[in-house]
Amino acid sequence: MVNPKILENIQKDDVKFIQLQFTDLYGIVKSLTIPIKQLSDALKNGVWFDGSSILGFSRICESDMYLKPDITTYSVVPWLNSEYGNTARFICEVYKPDGKPFEGDPRFILKKILAEAKEMGFVYRTGPEMEFFLFKTEDGLSPLPHDKGSYFDLTTDEAYDIRRDMTVTLEKFGIEIETTHHEVARGQHEISFRYGDALQTADSAVTLKFVVKAIAQKHGLHATFMPKPIANINGSGMHVHQSLFNIKSNKNVFYEEKDEYKLSRTAYNFIAGQLSHIKGMSAILSPTVNSYKRLVPGYEAPVYICWGRTNRSALIRVPSSFRGNPHATRVELRSADPSCNIYLAFAIMLKAGLEGIKNNLKAPAPLEEDLFLYSEEKLNELKIDTIPHSLWETLQELKKDKVIKSALGNHTYEKYIEAKNKEWNEYSIQVSKWEIDKYLERY
Repeated sequence: MVNPKILENIQKDDVKFIQLQFTDLYGIVKSLTIPIKQLSDALKNGVWFDGSSILGFSRICESDMYLKPDITTYSVVPWLNSEYGNTARFICEVYKPDGKPFEGDPRFILKKILAEAKEMGFVYRTGPEMEFFLFKTEDGLSPLPHDKGSYFDLTTDEAYDIRRDMTVTLEKFGIEIETTHHEVARGQHEISFRYGDALQTADSAVTLKFVVKAIAQKHGLHATFMPKPIANINGSGMHVHQSLFNIKSNKNVFYEEKDEYKLSRTAYNFIAGQLSHIKGMSAILSPTVNSYKRLVPGYEAPVYICWGRTNRSALIRVPSSFRGNPHATRVELRSADPSCNIYLAFAIMLKAGLEGIKNNLKAPAPLEEDLFLYSEEKLNELKIDTIPHSLWETLQELKKDKVIKSALGNHTYEKYIEAKNKEWNEYSIQVSKWEIDKYLERY
């Protein structure tokens, strides 16, 4: 039976078209549009589409799939209004012809790991900080930063009004924005929204990315979530705050009053699990060739596998802002970037943390010094390892990590490795301008 409340909202909002959205293997939003008269059937029976045309989905001989709208994700798309009426969207789940969820649907993969956490008595909550660049477009393939502002600047920040437009639009999608500001690099910005259950925040992050791009285009700009679009300045990261709550009591299980860091044994286990799997996880969290141009010393991006409280050079940080508020106790993973498929990212982050809890893994001692100032000898003495230096390296680590492979499932694991190997091979045969400048005349 179709939910009558949805139909009431659609009539009230004068909706005439429906976008059915989902993501491919890379996290890129895909959509089908149907007229409103088809919605009742779509809600009951789904809408068929060709899965073989979507990266990471099915083969041509198994192409039939269908989308089922998640009615909790209903929103009117503010910029798609016209004399013909408004357009609304639903985020959808992907199903196979036999009526079973498609195991390669990134959103389904996250739901699968969330169900595993639920069996252990946990709810996984997250809060991603989304960074991006705005570029002018008149120079074509030679984009320039939109402004000359820097961290928290206002007087030189030409994008203030644009971020305000983005905030208003996102709030129309039901996303509660907490902060927006200019980031460290020229043309770089950040929008953060309310912390919440992981599936909801993943949906919000996907929505944020396509809203930011649409509003930027409205202002004659191009928004990019590419991790490192400009050399020699900071890149864009996606720091993710995480915690586990007890399903029955709704208490934060990461909090322990008597501990020096106010962290429970469960929190330490969770940290240890993520540290132990970070090399393979990086293939999902930092998924492009370009990601590893960001993950280098000197640009505030973490490269060392360690954790600390105030230490922003550490891979995992325990923010001190939660003092006096047990509900706000959390750990922040800092290596991910916004080019990742956020459903897959949250799934493997949770899976690694749960493995740490299941196996009672012990977290190493925290490090509070700026590790970028340490010599190589000092780092070796402390046995501080680094995350992979390239996409190729992390793919080799992923191939060895059975835990992360199990989280992805055989289908997605194989498709992902295949797609990323192809990406690496394409990159490997390119000849860059740097190589021409460095070697052409010398040799």
